[in-house]
Amino acid sequence: MYNEEEYLMLSGLQHFAYCRRQWALIHIEQQWQENEQTVDGQLFHKIAHGKEKIESRGNLLITRGLHIRSTVLGMSGICDVVEFHRSESGISLAGREGFWQPYPVEYKKGAPKEHDADELQLCAQAICLEEMLMCNIPEGDLFYGETRRRTAVEFTQELRKVVHTMVSFAYAGGDFVFFI
Repeated sequence: MYNEEEYLMLSGLQHFAYCRRQWALIHIEQQWQENEQTVDGQLFHKIAHGKEKIESRGNLLITRGLHIRSTVLGMSGICDVVEFHRSESGISLAGREGFWQPYPVEYKKGAPKEHDADELQLCAQAICLEEMLMCNIPEGDLFYGETRRRTAVEFTQELRKVVHTMVSFAYAGGDFVFFI
């Protein structure tokens, strides 16, 4: 369990997985410089979060900009989109009939990458949602703006273990030598 004032940012996990130096500059040294690409990314996410926080489409509820956290991971952040699919194996939601299965969708401006930093960030979001909603979330999607396509991500035990290990290393400031 971690102190909430010291929680790591979920988006920082992607930075940590991609490049520890970049993560340290952004999240420890607070050295961030806007450029054309970062501004484009912010605009892309602003569109993803949309004006409507909750949208209903039959057997699908779509939430945007959902604030999440995990006391186990010691992380917090915002999910771009969490879809709730009507499912008998889902959870109940206040003010909604039936049961709903949470399904996180993370938006990325570019294209799929050769490393798994994006998958780790999405899995960490699922772990936070599972803790908050007391449920199991087996998969989610990464939506890439460049290809305008979704990529399904299965939250395997191996991927979950890497998330927990990386978070531990990030808190400890240690080296993560066997990853990627």
